[in-house]
Amino acid sequence: MIAAEDLIALVRNYNPRTNADLISAAFDYGREMHEGQFRKSGEPYFTHPVAVAAILTEQQLDDATIVTALLHDTIEDTRSTYSEVQARFGTEIADLVDGVTKLTNLQLASSETKQAENFRKLFMAMSRDLRVILVKLADRLHNMRTIRAMKPDKQVQKARETMEIYAPLAGRMGMQWMRDELEDLSFRVLNPEGRTSIMRRFITLQKEAGDVIHRITSDMIHELEKVGIEAEVFGRAKKPYSIWRKMQEKQIGFSRLSDIYGFRVITRTEAECYAALGAIHQRWRAVPGRFKDYISQPKSNGYRSIHTTVSGRDGKRVEVQIRTRQMHDVAETGVAAHWSYRDGVRSENPFAVDPAKWIASLTEQFDGEDDHHEFMEAVKLEMYSDQVFCFTPKGDVVKLPKGATPLDYAYQIHTRIGSACVGAKVDGIRVPLWTRLKNGQSVEIITAEGQTPQATWLDIARTGKAKTAIRRALREANKERYARLGHELARSAFESVGKKATDKVLEKAASRLRLEDAETLLARLGSAELSARAVVEAVYPDLAPRDTAEVELKRAVLGLAHGQGFERARCCQPLPGERIVGITHRGQGVMVHAIDCAALAAVEDQPDRWLDLHWAEGSHPPVYTVSLDLTIGNDAGVLGRICTLIGERKANISDLQFVDRKPDFYRLLMDVDLRNAEHLHSVVSALDAESNVASVDRRRMPDLAAPDDTAAAAE
Repeated sequence: MIAAEDLIALVRNYNPRTNADLISAAFDYGREMHEGQFRKSGEPYFTHPVAVAAILTEQQLDDATIVTALLHDTIEDTRSTYSEVQARFGTEIADLVDGVTKLTNLQLASSETKQAENFRKLFMAMSRDLRVILVKLADRLHNMRTIRAMKPDKQVQKARETMEIYAPLAGRMGMQWMRDELEDLSFRVLNPEGRTSIMRRFITLQKEAGDVIHRITSDMIHELEKVGIEAEVFGRAKKPYSIWRKMQEKQIGFSRLSDIYGFRVITRTEAECYAALGAIHQRWRAVPGRFKDYISQPKSNGYRSIHTTVSGRDGKRVEVQIRTRQMHDVAETGVAAHWSYRDGVRSENPFAVDPAKWIASLTEQFDGEDDHHEFMEAVKLEMYSDQVFCFTPKGDVVKLPKGATPLDYAYQIHTRIGSACVGAKVDGIRVPLWTRLKNGQSVEIITAEGQTPQATWLDIARTGKAKTAIRRALREANKERYARLGHELARSAFESVGKKATDKVLEKAASRLRLEDAETLLARLGSAELSARAVVEAVYPDLAPRDTAEVELKRAVLGLAHGQGFERARCCQPLPGERIVGITHRGQGVMVHAIDCAALAAVEDQPDRWLDLHWAEGSHPPVYTVSLDLTIGNDAGVLGRICTLIGERKANISDLQFVDRKPDFYRLLMDVDLRNAEHLHSVVSALDAESNVASVDRRRMPDLAAPDDTAAAAE
């Protein structure tokens, strides 16, 4: 562990005016609070906060951030409190320490729903003060550097969390060096064999080719000096994970991978950047399609640099990045450059972005996502995105993530233009909306009055902003249609129990189901988010109580031992009137199958598990669900007539799902509650006679033969 004086010296290197007393006091306080605590490695725990502070000095951050690093675990892991930190070190530092504590308590690797909610909190914390995230990233970096002391399963969990969340977050903030190291440390845990293989090949390559980096660096300096450019040139081999990812993306072996070396040219002025580019291209052949000018079109996090790939010695490709010293400072620290110090004063870097504006642009598109899965999709799309730059017909530049389509371009300009999009021209040529855009292309969007977003657009769009807008529009457009469908389902369901679906009844059902109003209830019912049975039972619980249904089911099957429970197999959904057999399952009771069920072939050689069962005589209640596969015409009123036909035969539609939508036909799956096989025949015959029903079949699902481990067998 470095001493307080050494840490202060690191800060003085870039900020001679640092408040040494403040840092020293925080050092002593943190060491006192963590006294007696140890890390998994056996080291004193305080070595960790000190190491985190040292990492942040590499980014030349302000005193408040360094002190926060020293204290970032005190409120969470010691007897220290927010009030005490505030009294000793001020409100700014207390708020930062509290922010890091709250981030630490977020379990980002938990379930999708919880993870989405925590991501929202993460962005909220970032919006208050981005330095909280800088401390957290440094904290994660040191934890990954020392991860070997943890249990193997914990290592995998932390590595995966780092790879999926913290590494792309660091990259999005412009700290590419940190992203590279976090990814490589995670790669070491998640795929040690793959990393070792790449390292061995690197060693072999270096033996065969010698010191390639030194030779190319010398060549570049020589070429630049020839044209009077004074610049720093340094090179490096790419990280093992970066190479592995490129091998996976391109599906090629290491021997065929060319650009495994990267070089940086640091010039004095922006004009020299372009002059250096010309000198390099004059000496080495440029690789087509591998040029990006982030100086004229910077990234949203302030990153500026010229990227080019050239064929170097022996035909080996190398990547070259050219930028000024100020651009390099932002490239190294990203958004953190806003707090960087140089020679004792806050660095006035013209390329550093305003953190508040940056985080506002990042979070703006996530505000409209209510669905957790959609929110996570939008976040990940943005976190992992690279950029392409396209031009409007007027010459303005539009930034988009790599892989974006004209549809994404349209929504990037304005949501109204995206929603009205009917086509696109790229470089003057009409192209499909799913075309992948490339750097430098000119895009023109063709719109039409009356056009609305289509469901298929979700498969075309690549940006979170476009997907969010499309989903929002589809929800609004479908709400009315779902409400009409829900009304038919509700009418049919209530008529099956001798009641009417009046406005008063529907409002009462909505209130009992804790929904806003009857329209919301009908829309939920029509979109299959709510079952018709649940709506009826909300108002008339005595008409179809679940316990009565279970009693009826208990009496329905004969041949079971005393106390032996059973469940209808989902694969064949047997009905009274059909020949049945039972298959015993340990811990699951008996699964009842139709005698012709295809799933029975899997237990042919286990006769001891078979039971001879049969249905009890007499009338059965309509509680046996059967799935029907229907193809119906896409005409007004067809679905309503189908619901009416089913309701007239005293059957209840318990679920409905559209699986395919075409301009002329819909295919849907409908769950219908029936009494017996004869009742099924009556319903199918009525549907088959309807002229707008192209086909109706009973759906069999052999893949669902195994009992659900979470389902409780009937007692």
